[in-house]
Amino acid sequence: MTDLGATASPEVAIDGKAGHNGGMPSMAQHPFEQGPFEQLKQRPASGPTRLLDVANAAGVSLRTASRVLNDDPRVAPVTRQRVQAAMLDLRFEPDAMARSLRAGTDTTIGFVVESISDPFFAEVIDAVELEMSRHGRSVLVTSTRRDPAWERDVIGRMVQRRVAGLLLCPTGDDHAWLDPRVPVVLVDRPAPGLPADLVEIDDHRAAFGAVAHLIAHGHRRIAYIGDTPAIPTSGARLHGYRDALARHQVEADEELVNCACPTSQAAADAVRALLGGSRPPTAILSATTRASLGVVPALHSAGRTDIGLVSFGDFPMADSLRPAVTVVDHPGHEVGRVAAARLLARLDQPGLPVERIGVPARLIERGSGEQRP
Repeated sequence: MTDLGATASPEVAIDGKAGHNGGMPSMAQHPFEQGPFEQLKQRPASGPTRLLDVANAAGVSLRTASRVLNDDPRVAPVTRQRVQAAMLDLRFEPDAMARSLRAGTDTTIGFVVESISDPFFAEVIDAVELEMSRHGRSVLVTSTRRDPAWERDVIGRMVQRRVAGLLLCPTGDDHAWLDPRVPVVLVDRPAPGLPADLVEIDDHRAAFGAVAHLIAHGHRRIAYIGDTPAIPTSGARLHGYRDALARHQVEADEELVNCACPTSQAAADAVRALLGGSRPPTAILSATTRASLGVVPALHSAGRTDIGLVSFGDFPMADSLRPAVTVVDHPGHEVGRVAAARLLARLDQPGLPVERIGVPARLIERGSGEQRP
């Protein structure tokens, strides 16, 4: 007997019921041909709904129900709708672990970031989760705390878990150790030794533009408060700052540069030290969102909101302060969306050439960066 709801070649039947040798009948018995007692025996008295229960309710073979579950394109639309309706009616929930064991990989995506508390990465994570959920995938997120050994350990655990792919904001230098069989998309920064897709913004160009903007508004003593240049993004921003000063023939003063502010508190301390000096700056480029969350309160506490300020990265209530904070919009949500889409594309087409994908950044003028000295 052939299931008319399934499409198949004359040789192969999608539900396994059609004869594969001319007109020879199948030995399989259709669920509709079973009596009530036989069907009752196949349904558990209690416990979760099985795929076999779905197949019986939809009147198809277990193989057809399995193919519907796995989005096999060879199943006829009418059959697919009938099976899906049965799944909903019976409240069938697939066993994700069992499916991953059969497939050799999980549907889960691993995402390794520097810190889940960082405002930028919080936006990236949110966008990645939204994009992946639209494609039926979950996201397992962990942080490295800037520890290369920790990073290697958590990535190893994700690979052992058979994640389908990996989004990685790398820590440390050489990443040639990473298993090349794992699909990887790098986020925000490159990983030496790892030829992989990279989704980033042009940090050098964005920082150059921010400093040029302050110079255009009359500032010559422009301080830089940021993180260690050992991080590729921070290094590019520092170079952008220095290159903008040089391009506009503004004398660089290393006393105005502080690259040891990984936290908001460190940034606030740096502001207080600058303001207490003999020649304080007239403007500041705050090169990370975390730094800005220390710089802004320190300026307000000192009553020095007259100092020009551009923040690299937006943050809550930045537009509500007086003056509102001019920012380089470092679009974490867009970076996350693009990175997720690229990983999905690579999972679908593993042979895609490696690409470096730029996400535009823009300067949003709100007032603090437009004040003159």
